[in-house]
Amino acid sequence: MKMSTLVALFAAILQFSLVAPASANPATRLPDFAELVDKHGPSVVNISTTTTVRQEARGPQFPNIPEDDPAFDMFRRFFPGPMPGQPREFETRSLGSGFVISNDGFVLTNAHVVDQADEIVVRLSDKREFKARVVGSDRRTDVALLKIEGSNLPRVQMGDPSRLRVGEWVLAIGSPFGFESTVTAGIVSAKGRTLSGENFVPFIQTDVAINPGNSGGPLFNMKGEVVGINSQIYSRTGGFMGLSFAIPIDVAMDIADQLRINGKVTRGRIGVVIQEVSKELAETFGLSKAAGALVSGVDPEGPAAKAGIETGDIILRFNGKPIGTSGDLPRTVAGVKPGTRSTVEVWRKGNSREFSVTVAELSDEDMTGRAPQRKRQDKAPPSVGKLGLGLSELTPNQRRQLDLKTGVVVEEVLQGGAAAKAGLRRGDIILQVNDQDVRSIEQFNSLLTQFEKRKRVALLVRRGEGSLFVPLQLDAGN
Repeated sequence: MKMSTLVALFAAILQFSLVAPASANPATRLPDFAELVDKHGPSVVNISTTTTVRQEARGPQFPNIPEDDPAFDMFRRFFPGPMPGQPREFETRSLGSGFVISNDGFVLTNAHVVDQADEIVVRLSDKREFKARVVGSDRRTDVALLKIEGSNLPRVQMGDPSRLRVGEWVLAIGSPFGFESTVTAGIVSAKGRTLSGENFVPFIQTDVAINPGNSGGPLFNMKGEVVGINSQIYSRTGGFMGLSFAIPIDVAMDIADQLRINGKVTRGRIGVVIQEVSKELAETFGLSKAAGALVSGVDPEGPAAKAGIETGDIILRFNGKPIGTSGDLPRTVAGVKPGTRSTVEVWRKGNSREFSVTVAELSDEDMTGRAPQRKRQDKAPPSVGKLGLGLSELTPNQRRQLDLKTGVVVEEVLQGGAAAKAGLRRGDIILQVNDQDVRSIEQFNSLLTQFEKRKRVALLVRRGEGSLFVPLQLDAGN
């Protein structure tokens, strides 16, 4: 074989070895969303709303003048528009997104997109427009169901958010800043996110570019199935910063079905105040790992109290479903029909126990009352112990105001001490140490002595209107 032939053959093999792996392995290719957009884009709609705002006109203050008074015309000439004090109306317009979920015209979007709107217009990608009515909306999950009068409309296919994997490609279609049918893509950043003030939605976090006008639009997986509704972003500027959150579609569809059938959403409640179980708290309560929802307060008239659940219990399972974090409990209980008998597994004093609870209906009323404000008393400053904690006794008047029979008041927290590191604050009221009531400062110190062989104790603390458990490191001051 000639040398030139060998060289050519070697070059061909080398070229194949460099190119073949990249072309043979689909994972190395960037995704192509074109076919997905062509097929499912027509089911995404633009939503425009008009709201009439009525407010009192402002301006120089004049005495009320009857319209038949000659002075009225003079003021009209020099001060055109509504007279000061008279109401005036103007219209505001906003834009959002949505998607068709049935061929006969049901549309899903965010509740905040259509909130208080007087007129709602749904525009399809083929430029057809329909006036829409609100079938119902749910502010707690930010889901709204609309209805337009149409037939044979293009609709989306539903996916299963539980099968989403972190790192998987996803795509959004919507109308950011009014630019209709805008496509953006990214990956799933996290699942099951709990956001501040949002107890009923395990959000899907993505890095898909979401901006004003995208709200209510669909989040697609690579199969072209809707897995979520784009709802909100985290931003310090008001624009996209790489943190977007979507409502899982199974949560949204459950809400939509209730709105379509009943016109409202009902949720279960058991009447407990809960907090996260940290590693330190798990240790103090004898749990092998940090899991569950720690009960820091119980509604005395609620289902949990009637069933025997107490402050200090850690709820591990509800109807057999594991409660991994405290955020799992409200969502799990909310999905249970009021009146249903449910089982609750709790961890109490080193043992697992099971209770039967009849779930009640969650109302919009605030279940917690506002605690009276304590008045500071002129007294000598308390002594601060080795834990950096200064305490005082509750006065009889304070006990009556706060409706407390036990507890001592935190008056001083020494910076750098164990109490400060635990998160105790001036004004906190320590109610319990490891499930034992605190009746006086002397008894509190005695309880700490009993538990001094332990590294930590759990303090039940009243703070403001609620209560919480705080893990205190006993050997931190040694």
